[in-house]
Amino acid sequence: QVTLVESGGGLVQAGGSLRLSCAASGRTASPYAMGWFRQAPEKDRESVASITWSGSSTYYADSVKGRFTISRDNAKNTVYLQMNSLKPEDTAVYYCATGRLYTPWVPEKAAYWGQGTQVTVSS
Repeated sequence: QVTLVESGGGLVQAGGSLRLSCAASGRTASPYAMGWFRQAPEKDRESVASITWSGSSTYYADSVKGRFTISRDNAKNTVYLQMNSLKPEDTAVYYCATGRLYTPWVPEKAAYWGQGTQVTVSS
């Protein structure tokens, strides 16, 4: 069992930045990919970004490429999502997840989920 706890969400103006963190605890010894999904009101959960255990490979959804950066610190069992140039359409609940592979990064392949953190971008 792996427990994921997100932090760092909040309210920001368009063009601003936020940094999300997700700390994993429990049975974290095995190599695993980590990443982020998001879900806006009345929309399906969508992939945002993922990263391999080593950090050598990453995936980004087209909608966030060039604006978001995913990274991880395995010594702290933590994954980060640096979000820059935020847009109102980035408003959603952001969920951290683990998976066996970093791609395809889809909700059906995620093994464990965090509780989510709200990100609201005002125009």
